[in-house]
Amino acid sequence: MTDTPLRIRREGAILEVVLNRPKANAIDLATSRVMGKAFAAFREDPELRVAIITGEGQKFFCPGWDLKAAADGDAVDGDYGVGGFGGMQELRGLNKPVIAAVNGICCGGGLELALSADIILAADHASFALPEIRSGTVADAASIKLPKRIPYHIAMEMLLTGRWIEAEEAARWGLINRIVPADGLMDAAWEMARLIASGPPLVYAAIKEIVRDAEDSKFQDVMNRITKRQLATVDVLYSSEDQLEGAKAFAEKRDPVWKGR
Repeated sequence: MTDTPLRIRREGAILEVVLNRPKANAIDLATSRVMGKAFAAFREDPELRVAIITGEGQKFFCPGWDLKAAADGDAVDGDYGVGGFGGMQELRGLNKPVIAAVNGICCGGGLELALSADIILAADHASFALPEIRSGTVADAASIKLPKRIPYHIAMEMLLTGRWIEAEEAARWGLINRIVPADGLMDAAWEMARLIASGPPLVYAAIKEIVRDAEDSKFQDVMNRITKRQLATVDVLYSSEDQLEGAKAFAEKRDPVWKGR
């Protein structure tokens, strides 16, 4: 077992986080806490604009909870760290885009981790499932998120039966953005990350907060909060240099220079 569960690479405004726990990249309590610290640091770093999460190797993205660690005493209701399981899904204020590059088997808590990202790219051999039903437990985060992301009956079939789906079916139901040949997955993820990193970070932050706020709210209630600048990221955006820069660049027929302020 590796002593460094994450391999982190930083290039300009992009952070790459690789889950590196042979043999399967399963997540125990200690790893989850390390992931939470990594994504909290990403959230707070003004120089970073987008993150990529992937798994080491080509067989496993992540199978979720480390059952061997659980057998050795890790409690399922233990301390997962600041961001909850996997470091992202309960991390408050994560207003920066995250790309999941699914490089293989993605199941259980691993699928919940991928669902915490904003964009999911998958290798052509990737596969997906929620097998918790077979071990007598509940895929809690997936039970909340999945029926809102893909057709209800497909989500319920996955939750109630633990059925595996391949990348092609996952794309058909809209679970992933697109399928990429395995040997080009990380190139595609970095290409997407560079595209996003070139854009306006304050707008991305506002988009993410609006989407979260709208999830369980009425349309007009959210619109009212936006127009009254009651969402923190929207208020910052509307008072920013970048907001003015966007208009100037359009009028001057040039590319905008985003400063994130």
